[in-house]
Amino acid sequence: MRVQYVLQEIAQGLRRNLTMVIAVIVSTAVALVMMGSGLLMWQQTLHMQDYWYGKVEVSVFMCNQEDVGKYANCQTAITDPEKTTIHDTLLKTPHVQTVSYENQQQAFAHYQQLQAGSVLAQDVTPNDLQDSYRVKLDNPNNASVVAGAVEGLPGVQSVQDEQQLLKPLFTFIHIAEYTAAGVAAVMLVLAFLLIFNTVRLSAFSRRRETGIMRLVGASNFYIQMPFLLEGAVAGLAGGLFASVILVGVKAFFINHVVAPHLTSVQFIGWSPFVWIVPMLLIVGVLMSVLASAFTLRKYLRV
Repeated sequence: MRVQYVLQEIAQGLRRNLTMVIAVIVSTAVALVMMGSGLLMWQQTLHMQDYWYGKVEVSVFMCNQEDVGKYANCQTAITDPEKTTIHDTLLKTPHVQTVSYENQQQAFAHYQQLQAGSVLAQDVTPNDLQDSYRVKLDNPNNASVVAGAVEGLPGVQSVQDEQQLLKPLFTFIHIAEYTAAGVAAVMLVLAFLLIFNTVRLSAFSRRRETGIMRLVGASNFYIQMPFLLEGAVAGLAGGLFASVILVGVKAFFINHVVAPHLTSVQFIGWSPFVWIVPMLLIVGVLMSVLASAFTLRKYLRV
């Protein structure tokens, strides 16, 4: 196959359908940006789960004087023997790694720190808070084991699994992730159809040339190769455009605008881009080549 001829045909095809090629590149880029966003959201979710779930504890709150008569296990305020029983039970419970104690004064200081500047914090006293045991587990999903072991013990007011507090956050992230994936799927279909029409128009405009080539013995592969490569060039350009957008959003918007103001959120680094960017390029090229091949098989009678 003459490389020069193929390159000339690609250049002519791109020039003849410049507007449609630009539309293909833009639509492919938008589709791949949505696809890349979905993958990055998925990686962000995994990263946040690893970070926050590593800090998740189970809190065993013990009865104070205000709880007497309000809870089944609170016949009196917690006593020292009851504290010892609860502590020993926790240490014997499977999946428990460490148990730390927080008294009312420590809980009050922690509350004041979290609610600094709040009007509600002014009405809270140490006696309103409970002594508690903070339990670190080998796996946050085993919190029910701790609850089952101590919930019925005298002096236990309640057992709180901090993992439940994070569920709304991760639910929101998963919804955004699935939304991005759905939009990406729709955009990929639209980009495929646009490539389909572009290649069909290009093939139709060159039908006389391809007919002559067929008459002189050119193979189907030789005739179709310029069209396939045109689609590959457009898909590769769309993938590069999408990659530049995602890298730019990460470098300038996430790292320099969002991250400094959301210090409590641990954002992903650059490592996911090592495989996401090549994936976008490959998907862009494959989608364009497959669309071109399908179009030629159906509309280009050679």
